[in-house]
Amino acid sequence: MPGLNDSEEHLDAAYTLAKHADATVFTGLFYRDQIAECYKANGLPEPYEDTARRKIVPETLERRVLASFDATTPLFRKTSCAVAYAHGLPDYNGHYDIRELCDICPLSQLELCAGGHKVPSPERLREVASGLPEARGLVVVDITDRAAVVSGLKTEQPRYYLQHALGFQVHDVRHPHHERRHGRADIGWKDGQQGD
Repeated sequence: MPGLNDSEEHLDAAYTLAKHADATVFTGLFYRDQIAECYKANGLPEPYEDTARRKIVPETLERRVLASFDATTPLFRKTSCAVAYAHGLPDYNGHYDIRELCDICPLSQLELCAGGHKVPSPERLREVASGLPEARGLVVVDITDRAAVVSGLKTEQPRYYLQHALGFQVHDVRHPHHERRHGRADIGWKDGQQGD
């Protein structure tokens, strides 16, 4: 988080601690309205001008984190990837074909995830969703090797359930995932707009 734990000293300490961990993750801050209010109420300098529904990891911070680590230290962009790695399992969120996330993963983890990567059919997606009241309006818009794109979900929770149950990415058409910023806010990226 800018101004709180992104100094060179913080990154050096994170690298040193990572040597003693099974895996290390850098994921960003969910800087939503409630958190912005907490910053203001406690007189803390706000790290961003805007809030977002997704985690914020500015491009420059990502580059600095990546430059602070080396290939001998397992580093991940997504918590589910690190948890799966620590347990010797493929990623339960199915990030495998989101290749821009995987470019820092250890080869052994990529192989595990490749073995677990199964693209579901529209029928399978609807079958898994059929028991969820919040997914009764589910429409399968598209399925690629990267993700299933759906519409008609009432809340975010059914999407998480579908993703975990299938071990495959499920994206809501209302909230597209942008390349290189998969599941992250556009704030702090040169080609992104403010907000998300």
